[in-house]
Amino acid sequence: MGHLYFVRHGQTVWNVENKICGATESPLTDTGRQQAQQTAEAIIAEGIHFDEIRYSPLSRARDTALIIADATGVPAVEEPRLFEQNFGKWEGTARDGAEFRAAKGQLVQSFGGGESMLRLCQRIYNLIDELKAMPEKTVLLVAHNGISRAVHSYFNDMTNDEYAAFGIKNCEIRRYDWEDRP
Repeated sequence: MGHLYFVRHGQTVWNVENKICGATESPLTDTGRQQAQQTAEAIIAEGIHFDEIRYSPLSRARDTALIIADATGVPAVEEPRLFEQNFGKWEGTARDGAEFRAAKGQLVQSFGGGESMLRLCQRIYNLIDELKAMPEKTVLLVAHNGISRAVHSYFNDMTNDEYAAFGIKNCEIRRYDWEDRP
């Protein structure tokens, strides 16, 4: 059976400033670009194979993906469904704010003009279902922490609290196997 890989973008200016990026552009820092290059080198060193890279249209994910694509020689294409969740009124506020942490546990609310966790999961689950229907192809998704939650929940049963608390580090590589889906 097949699998897919997921990488979160490199460090951004707002990551350093502890701000929620969401659908707002925040460019990679020099450290973020170095992380992307190190991730590309790790992919090559570990012999990780994928046929295609799909990335979020936001520049932090696009730039990370293109660094990986350049180093590996694997083609990269933009995937609009990987756009980060819009956190509405919370964008630009502190990532560790108590009110935002509480709001993340409310899976159907739209964050005052943003996108609910359920709607985010719908678009990511639809994308993953399409990828699963192409078992001959292994894809690397390069996107965001909010997207990582949805991807992880596709393959793992999670409580609402576990979903809200889940996250991965900048440029962390995750492998998900189709047979691991509950």
